[in-house]
Parts: sequence; structure tokens; C-alpha cells
Amino acid sequence: MNNEKISVGLDIGTTKIVAVIGRKNPHGKIEILGMGRAKSLGVSRGVVTNITQTIESIKQAVSEAEARSGLKISEIVAGVAGQHIRSQQHRDYIVRNNPDEVIGESDIDNLISNVQKMNMLPGDEIIHIIPQEFKIDGNIETTEPRGMYGSRLEANFHIVIGDMASIKNIGRCIVSAGLTLQQITLEPLASAEAVLTAEEKEAGVVLVDIGGGTTDVAIFKNGIIRHTAVIPFGGNIITEDIKEGCSIIEKQAELLKIRFGSAWPGENSENEIISIPGLRGRDPKEISRRTLSKIIHARVSEIIEQVFVEIKNYGFNEQRKRLIAGIVLTGGGSQLAHLKQLTSYITGLDTRIGYPNEHLAQNNYPELASPAYATAIGLVMKGLEYQEVEEKKRQREAQHPTVTSTEEMTGKKEESETQEVSDAPHPPKAEDRQTKRASVFDGWVKKLMDFLNNDVKA
Repeated sequence: MNNEKISVGLDIGTTKIVAVIGRKNPHGKIEILGMGRAKSLGVSRGVVTNITQTIESIKQAVSEAEARSGLKISEIVAGVAGQHIRSQQHRDYIVRNNPDEVIGESDIDNLISNVQKMNMLPGDEIIHIIPQEFKIDGNIETTEPRGMYGSRLEANFHIVIGDMASIKNIGRCIVSAGLTLQQITLEPLASAEAVLTAEEKEAGVVLVDIGGGTTDVAIFKNGIIRHTAVIPFGGNIITEDIKEGCSIIEKQAELLKIRFGSAWPGENSENEIISIPGLRGRDPKEISRRTLSKIIHARVSEIIEQVFVEIKNYGFNEQRKRLIAGIVLTGGGSQLAHLKQLTSYITGLDTRIGYPNEHLAQNNYPELASPAYATAIGLVMKGLEYQEVEEKKRQREAQHPTVTSTEEMTGKKEESETQEVSDAPHPPKAEDRQTKRASVFDGWVKKLMDFLNNDVKA
């Protein structure tokens, strides 16, 4: 794919692996060029447990997307999630040598470098550092410190931590499938890109992405992510409960959940009976819809209560942390009947189902409008966003060549001019802030890719 405006999102989930090829149309909507789906056989709760099966599933999904689009996939944007992901808040500061100089990129780089020196448990790795609010000289609070003056610069950071071995296994599967990893994105951030509006992120909102193996939680306030968590339960455990409670096979349990399942038992009558075909000529089994709903209700309530614990950990009762936009449910598990009502009942927050179709152009893939594909669509959007940021960066570098390159051409060294260029304040732009917030994660991705390339060659 030579057209750099085309992005491929690869969602490696517990129940399915999806590859989606997309690009932006002139109206800013995502036009889907092709998609492929394969059953995920080697992933459990977001963690690769069988590399060989995962590679085959990735190849199958990519091949289908290539066949339906007529394009050859080489680079992909992948999502990372799983029960090993966790987050924490951290506060750090630096003391500047010359407070009469404006705060610039180097000061923020120094501050982030301090955060990277945190003591970590063996096997853990900081994979995402997101600056939140900055404070200058202990009293001036701002979200954009560049161009200001001060001696002490401190900030709150949202830090996402993961198990390095688990993430490397995902990277190995992608490389072994003959693909290049362009970027890695946390899956709840990708889902948020697809289903949340800027107004919701500003007002305060909880994204709950219910997948097959895990439930991802991301809380936004004032346009910034404030809290993330992964709950090690998803739609598969509901299916498992139905299987055990009704003494049926997994395939039948999944069909029961999809066709007749409800999270609210009171909506069903005891007289509504479901007949389940017996195996190999055995007599069929019968179960009431209310009994089925009670089984589902018990497990779903447990998941939503765990989500509510994470919301409480964020401290939503404080006035400045109020979540005006409530909860947005997405993911395949969010399609369960009456789940929205149960979530509102347990948490007391307004709830809606998040669909990615708001960002999609009219296309021949109506199934992608389902919440089950929110992460895949979000990964495509993240890939396109990444390409735009990189293109703007290249354009700025081309328009403003560095002093070093000029010296090499002229053979002259003018120290005063060099100092003037480096110290000149530049007005911050929105895309610059976005680039800075992603730079640490992008740098980590580059390190991961170097490791994977060397690992494959070896």
C-alpha cells in the first residue's frame, strides 16, 4: 500500500481478530475499503496464549481484508489490552536553571525523563505517559506551559503500565504474519476515538468496552484521560455461566445469550420457555427465559459493580470530577438486551450505547456500525491521525531547516544566531501538544519494533 493516507486497524481480541482498511473521504468521514474477520483461537483475556494459532488467525483476517479491498496490506496499527494492563497517577517536578527563559520542549522532555526513572516491578514497563495539568512555581496551573516563565515546573501524569512479555508476544505474532507494526494503541483509547464526542470528553464520561475476555474502562474529564482499568471479565464468562447453569455446550450457550439473553429478569415471564435441541438424538432441554436472564443478570451485575468500583476510585463524587456525560457502553458485550438500564440502575449515571457509525461514511459493510467493531474502527482512525501528525512534522522540518544543516552547507558557525534560534519562544499548537503526549509512547513503539526486528532476524 503506497498510499500513506490509507490505514489498517488490527484488533486482536479474545473472541475475534478483525482487520479493517480505511481512509478519510473529503468530508472527514472514514471510508471502509475492506475488512476481514477470523475466530481468535490463541488469545485469552487479551493475552496471547498460543502464538501459532494467533498468527494463523491474523493471516486469515488480513487475507480476507486484502481480497475484499484489492489492496496489499503491509503496515498495521494494533491495539493492546489485557488483564496485565494497569494505570496509576504520578506527580513529578523539575527545577529549571534559568527561570528567565521561557519554558520549552526541553523542559517538558526533562520532566518526562524523570517519570521514566520510576521504580518498576520486574517485567513491568511504562508504555504510556500522558501529561495532564502542569503547575508553575507552585501556584500557576495550566494545561500548556510552553512559552511561560518560572523556576519550578511540575505536572500530574497518567501512567499506563503493562507486562512487557505479553506485549512483545503480540508484536511477534504481527511480525511473523508478515506485517509491519506501524503503531500500538491502547484499545480503550481507540474505542474512545470511535464512539465518544469531544463534548463528552470535556464534560466527563466513562467508556466501558465489554469484550469477550476483558472489560476496559477509560474515564475522561476536561478532554483528558484521567483513569484507565482492565476488568478480567467479559462476555465469554457470561456464556460460560449459561453453559454450566443449563448443562449445554458452549455453542448453544452463546446462541441463547445472543438471541434470548437479557440483563433484566423482570422483563421476562416464567411461561416463556426456550427449547434447546438435544445432542445426537437426545431429548431437547427446556429453560424459561426468566431463568436464563437470572443467570446473565448475576454475572453482568458483577461486571458493572467492578466498573463502578473503578469510577469510585477516580473520585467522581467530587465537584471537579463530576461525570456529566455518564457512561458509554461499547464492545460486543454491550449489545445484550437491557444492559443499558441495568448499568444506569447500579451506577446512577446516564448510560448510552456507543456506535462507531457516526464516523463512518456510507459503505458496503453495514456490520461495522456495530459496537463490536468500535475498537477496529478506532484503530483505523488512530492510524490516520498518526499519519497526519507525521506529515505535519515533516512539513515543518522541510520549511524550517535546522541550524546544524545550514552550518554544514556554509561551513560557518555562528554561536549567537544558534542561541537566538534555540531560545525563541514558539506559540504552542494543538497538534504539537497532541504530538508531545504521544511521543513517549511512539518512542517506546520504536524500541519494541527494533527488538522484534532483531528477534526475528536472529
